[in-house]
Amino acid sequence: MNLARILKHLFTGPGSVRRVLTPEALAHIEAAIRASEATHRGELRFAAEGALDVPELLRGVGARERAVQVFSDLRVWDTEENNGVLIYLLLAEHDFEIVGDRGIHVHVGAAGWEAIALRMEERFRAGEFERGVLEGMEAITEALRRHFPAQGPNANELPDRPVII
Repeated sequence: MNLARILKHLFTGPGSVRRVLTPEALAHIEAAIRASEATHRGELRFAAEGALDVPELLRGVGARERAVQVFSDLRVWDTEENNGVLIYLLLAEHDFEIVGDRGIHVHVGAAGWEAIALRMEERFRAGEFERGVLEGMEAITEALRRHFPAQGPNANELPDRPVII
């Protein structure tokens, strides 16, 4: 058990996400998702969480495991072409994950996601969370455009609104 980690999560209050990602920033992210999805057949989701619950911490759940759980909970996997992508931010740990469904992952691969994550990480380190998310979305959009270009009207299979957990 890592006491420092538990304390970090306990002292990251529910309002911490709203301080970092203001309603205006969330509106920009939602608009970016909507604009992105107009150019390809993929689906983008963004979720941010202030801190994990104590039981999760005691089980040793990390950002990656939680991101995969959120990917499932938000049904990002539930797209016709298996091309949904989730950007998940865990604020208490200043950590984030990009989870791509198998249809897009086969094209992008771990190295591709890592390259996108490095761009985002630079912005996050500078405290520019909105800009980091938007730049990550631009890179993900390019990958989705390349491998799943729009073909006529595009059905919006998942909500565009960012999720605050």
